[in-house]
Amino acid sequence: MNELKPKIHDEVNDLDYVLVGDYYIPAIELPEGDDRLIGKWGRMHRAYLEETNPLLLNHLILTGRLHTYLADLDGQAKERCQVLVQQTAATEGVTEDLKRRSQWEWVKTMNSIVNRAEEVIKSEMINA
Repeated sequence: MNELKPKIHDEVNDLDYVLVGDYYIPAIELPEGDDRLIGKWGRMHRAYLEETNPLLLNHLILTGRLHTYLADLDGQAKERCQVLVQQTAATEGVTEDLKRRSQWEWVKTMNSIVNRAEEVIKSEMINA
C-alpha cells in the first residue's frame, strides 16, 4: 500500500491540502493584515451570495479572498451611498437653512433620501 503524503497541492484549483487521518483537508489560512470591518453592506452581500451563488462564495472562502472582497464592496457601497445622498439632497433643495427653519421637515426629507439611496445600492451593488 502506498504511503500518503502529509501535504499535497492541487494545480486545478491552486489549493494546498493537509492530511488529517485518512482525509485531505484544504489548508486555509486567514489573510493577514486585513483588519477592516465588513460592515452592513458586506454582510448583506454575503447573505445574497449564500442564497444565489454558493459556488462563488465557496471559491472566495477557499482562496482566502472573501474578507477582502466583502470589505472592498462595503467601502465602495458606503462611498456610493454618501454621494447619492449628497446629490439627491442638493437636487431636492435640502439645505442647512431648511434644517434651521424646520428640523422635522429636514429629518423627514433626509430619511426619505437615505432610504432611496440605500435601495439603489441594494439593487446596483448588493443584489447584483
